[in-house]
Amino acid sequence: MAKRFKTQNEIDAFLETPRLAMLLYNGPHPAPTGVPVWFDWDGKRLRMFAGRTSPKVARLKEDPHASVLVTNQVREPEGWVAFDGLITISDFEAEDWQSLIDRVAPRYWDLSDPGYKQEIEGWRASPESFVSLELEQMTIRSGA
Repeated sequence: MAKRFKTQNEIDAFLETPRLAMLLYNGPHPAPTGVPVWFDWDGKRLRMFAGRTSPKVARLKEDPHASVLVTNQVREPEGWVAFDGLITISDFEAEDWQSLIDRVAPRYWDLSDPGYKQEIEGWRASPESFVSLELEQMTIRSGA
């Protein structure tokens, strides 16, 4: 089978499509822990966010090594992109939080739904409840 991604532009186009990513990190058990996350890729940096008091944030503070795996959707040609590196955890400035949530929320939720809209409005109003997770010192792999 031919490799799906032949150029960086093809990888970027793949990552622009709404997809869940799996954040894989060293959890409390002998095996790695994986959780789905929303992500934002701007062609240079991979950003996610998490609740400030979430277990993943506590674990990543102890060991910042992580991988983020983004895969094809069902019935889509096989393909995946993986990012490996160190997670940097930082606070959001209110403006940065607004900008990030405005970009990613419509990718994942139908904001015409009143329940989703209300949830996002609550998030927008409380940037201090969240932290930025940025993958740095990345190796980018792709396949299928």
